[in-house]
Amino acid sequence: MFGCECWCWSSEYEYLYDISEPKPYSLPSPLPKWPQGQGFATGRICLGEIEVVQITKFENVWSCNLLHGKSKGITFYRPARIPDDFYCLGHYCQRNDQPLRGYVLVARDMVATRMDSEDGLVQDSVQKLPALRNPVNYTLVWNAESTNGGCGYIWLPNPPEGYKAMGFVVTDDHEEPNLKEVQCVREDLTDTCETCDRILSVDSKFSENHFQVWSTRPCERGMLCRGVSVGTFFCTSASLDSDEELEAVCLKNICSSLHAMPNLNQVHTLIEHYGPTVFFHPDEAYLPSSVQWFFKNGALLYSDSSETGEPIDHRGSNLPSGGENEHDFWIDLPNDQDARHHIKGGDMESAKLYVHVKPALGGTFTDVAMWIFCPFNGPATIKVGLVSIAMNKIGQHVGDWEHYTLRVSNFTGELWQVYFSEHSGGRWVDAFDLEFIEGNKPIVYSSKHGHSSYPHPGTYLQGSSKLGIGLKNEVAQSKMFIDSSTKYEIVAAEYLGDGVIEEPCWLQYMRDWGPTIVYDSRSELDKIIDRLPFFVRFSVENLFELFPTELYGEEGPTGPKEKDNWLGDER
Repeated sequence: MFGCECWCWSSEYEYLYDISEPKPYSLPSPLPKWPQGQGFATGRICLGEIEVVQITKFENVWSCNLLHGKSKGITFYRPARIPDDFYCLGHYCQRNDQPLRGYVLVARDMVATRMDSEDGLVQDSVQKLPALRNPVNYTLVWNAESTNGGCGYIWLPNPPEGYKAMGFVVTDDHEEPNLKEVQCVREDLTDTCETCDRILSVDSKFSENHFQVWSTRPCERGMLCRGVSVGTFFCTSASLDSDEELEAVCLKNICSSLHAMPNLNQVHTLIEHYGPTVFFHPDEAYLPSSVQWFFKNGALLYSDSSETGEPIDHRGSNLPSGGENEHDFWIDLPNDQDARHHIKGGDMESAKLYVHVKPALGGTFTDVAMWIFCPFNGPATIKVGLVSIAMNKIGQHVGDWEHYTLRVSNFTGELWQVYFSEHSGGRWVDAFDLEFIEGNKPIVYSSKHGHSSYPHPGTYLQGSSKLGIGLKNEVAQSKMFIDSSTKYEIVAAEYLGDGVIEEPCWLQYMRDWGPTIVYDSRSELDKIIDRLPFFVRFSVENLFELFPTELYGEEGPTGPKEKDNWLGDER
């Protein structure tokens, strides 16, 4: 059951009771008054047969901290201030080295509630099993005791047949929890989930197994997926097989209407309230522009069937639309050298963020993906130890699409995370780890020449950080910036229905926004071999393997709608 074994660890030399707990986090400024709408920011979301509320207030159950710097402290919580008729689905935990910033969902059975208050229910609703039921009993899956004043017991609810447990229960004594402490959910109202971030890992002297605590997320994520994160944790005392399907599950939104998603007026208010300021590096030479400016200033459409480029209408109406990208069409700069130089520099006055609004995590969150276009991506800078070498051509290409994504809770309208599309893999950053410039508007740093987004200034190495060899992504504040809370255009929000947002013609162009480039990487990289310290000298072939594949050539970049995260979740 969950791949866990019940085992106890009571060595006073391994644990200290940690009486300190993280302080709750709140955004720098109060939330605005959202425009009226259907279900956005009302505090409750209907998932079909159950209704859920997001709880962010907690009571401390047990905290522990490993000695000798083996691990960060961790605290387990039970949700507090649960509304009447709602039930806990599991407890919450997080590390102590960050503010208290999390949630768990509590739920109520909508059908059972109506049956208590109404007489004329349809027959099929009466015949169904209840959406929520008490567990049959509990299994103790882990136990930590300390003579220093703290002890903790982690219990797995054993659900009735046809039901699933949403999470674990934590107590500070050895008594089995009350059966009413949590509810289990009918199996057809659940979806599969997977482990995400590891919160705690403990090696035991008395067991061959490790004890690990993880956060979870739905296995299938994206704007068409219905899995809903409950916010509870998963734990195991056995090595976890990444291919193993977890018995721990998440909720599923079976409601055909995503009523908690913001309407158009609310979307505009979200962007105006949270829209980040994007800072470009002081030495950036290749700035963004609007797509229309790019077309008006001489961008040309090429195809396999013609050697002559065709001017592009400022709306992109003469671009081929739809279909698959077979690299039969591509966009390139104008032929005239002065015009090419001019268009490479971009145009900050026309630049804006192109916004795609979509459901996330079964419609319990809204993702506001903000895309920025740069006519040209500049050459790379390579770092070899303490030496930085600017390349002449390697890394440059025509047409550069980059983005960041705001994730907002549909329960409250609160900004929860921001996704930064860092080179070599992006990442979600929690609100408490963001920099804010004005009210609740985060700062986004755009890397020099490459335009990928980062949460903090500095240099990010793309390659071997251990050897100090790779591509430099440099970010810093400057007088060159775009305030996306005012300079934006909503280009897509499919959930609002047909006719609400008219997608621009150029968004349907699924081909390459630049020609395919093959770099003469060997000639440029050969000159840095002699600069390598003796103890890290490699053959040329091994050195090449330290750098990202973009150094050696790439197909022309594609537009936003061709990216995986248009329909899917961020990688």
